[in-house]
Amino acid sequence: MRDGDAFAAFTPAVLLDGAQVGRLTVRAASLRGDSHNWEGSCRQDAMTVTRVGPPEAELLLLAVADGVGSAKYSHIGSHRVTRQATLHLDREAENIHAALTARDEGELRAIANKAIAGAVSDPGIGPEHATTLHVLLVPTDARIRERVLFSVGDGGLFLLREGQWHQANPADDGSLLDTRTEALPHAYRSVKAKLLCSEPGEVLLLGTDGITNPLTQRNPEFAQHLAHAWGGPEAPSLSDFLWQAQTRAKSYDDDRTVICVWEGSE
Repeated sequence: MRDGDAFAAFTPAVLLDGAQVGRLTVRAASLRGDSHNWEGSCRQDAMTVTRVGPPEAELLLLAVADGVGSAKYSHIGSHRVTRQATLHLDREAENIHAALTARDEGELRAIANKAIAGAVSDPGIGPEHATTLHVLLVPTDARIRERVLFSVGDGGLFLLREGQWHQANPADDGSLLDTRTEALPHAYRSVKAKLLCSEPGEVLLLGTDGITNPLTQRNPEFAQHLAHAWGGPEAPSLSDFLWQAQTRAKSYDDDRTVICVWEGSE
């Protein structure tokens, strides 16, 4: 507490959450990395698991953020941005639901840019709060198979299908000319959106780069271990998920935040 950063002093090393929304099962964990443990610094990642929108257009909202290490208050930024983005996307829930139903990726991108710009306009978010952000929105209506991912910066989405991990991140359109790390608040105009579909039996994994980097860079042992742990028909218990989320990957010691979604069949 005497360091003068009360937010850091109150930030827990581990967050664990879970939910059952209709046929959707969610497990979520945010863990302080070994490097931050060694330094005695707080966890810079943040996450949000909630529902937005009215019953007829309800969406499961999952968000992860990774504070940029060089920004003094990035741990505060990641926390605030996930929550501010959620508030703004809640106001757009009916429009998001309609755009998903229409499979209108252009409209989804426009909604994302408006919502994220509104989120980072909060006077409490500045350059010293720099953070990445990834938001996955899943309709709770099982008849709608479309999902959308909004992304800024490293990390993102994987899909586990038939025992194999597949990247599901938006393509980089080359529009970002700034040489700084792609992060909020300065990169609010470069929010990318991707429309995708998933089927019962497939698993969606949303994460910060503490988990997506080992998967992206094809650490076979790590990827196979998690595919085996999370590829079954049943979601793990909260305690098992936390244990599995802590699986070590050689040379990766950053914070790790991971949210997985399972969908059961009728």
